[in-house]
Amino acid sequence: MTLRRITVLGECVADAFTDHHRETRGGLTLRVHPGGGPANTAVALARLGTPTRFLGRLSTDVFGRLFREHLTASGVDVSGCVTAAEPSTLAVADLDGQGRAEYSFHASGTADWQWTPAELAQEPAGDPCAVHTGSLALVRPPGGTVVEDFLARAAERATVSIDPNVRTLLVDPTAYRARLEHWCELADLLRLSEDDLAELLPGTPPEAACRRWHTAGVPLVVVTLGARGALLSLHGEQVTVPAPPVTIADTVGAGDAFTAGLLHHLAGQGLLGGRLNHLDLPHLTAAAHFATHVAALTCAAPGADPPWAHQL
Repeated sequence: MTLRRITVLGECVADAFTDHHRETRGGLTLRVHPGGGPANTAVALARLGTPTRFLGRLSTDVFGRLFREHLTASGVDVSGCVTAAEPSTLAVADLDGQGRAEYSFHASGTADWQWTPAELAQEPAGDPCAVHTGSLALVRPPGGTVVEDFLARAAERATVSIDPNVRTLLVDPTAYRARLEHWCELADLLRLSEDDLAELLPGTPPEAACRRWHTAGVPLVVVTLGARGALLSLHGEQVTVPAPPVTIADTVGAGDAFTAGLLHHLAGQGLLGGRLNHLDLPHLTAAAHFATHVAALTCAAPGADPPWAHQL
């Protein structure tokens, strides 16, 4: 089967990791990797072999050039990207002993959030089999509502995938909560981490949260559980898929890689391109096993560096 294209819309972020092994007296060494949740997902999809188009606002600064080179080298189509005058978004990440990142963001007035209706008006929203977005580009003003309007157009023919990727340092959780039910109306797939769940619905078990979001309109909810795998809920039918064992370098980009693996596998089965009406639990479970493998290999490499198809 020839895979149809998937469009990914969202931010590119320069992930600057502290390098404690190379610190100098009175200074701090940073290693900068291209990142940003949506960009990570686009890279992972393209490396797996899915034709992928990325819609982003890429600055002309040094980081913007890094993003463009990284996306292109991974096989992502960047012809729909906007060349932006604003600077790139920078995130400084400090890793703990388990490879989890604690971030500080430098994102005021940066390129990623400035979408205008004119910039997305000409994009053929209904042409791909799926459109994936989320994270800060969907919730931050002024561009967030523009992205929502784009998703509403895309939903007429494409499967819509949303990952809230809650970042409380930049956006108060109440802003996500205020928009989440609307996102459930727009989306066919809602993927979030258990950390996201804790921020959005404190104290709510994943199974109950899935039922709540189904009621709001989304057919498929996926909650990734870190080393414990993932919970998947399709119209209320639920299954938990374990994660394969892996030696962790860090967990940066693991959730984004999981989403890419899931979308890639479902696209390969011809199951994307609408409201997931032909998807059943056995096909979903197989796709989730594949996705956990993609995420595990991402955890084994430093930074958001998802695997290529030949590495699986």
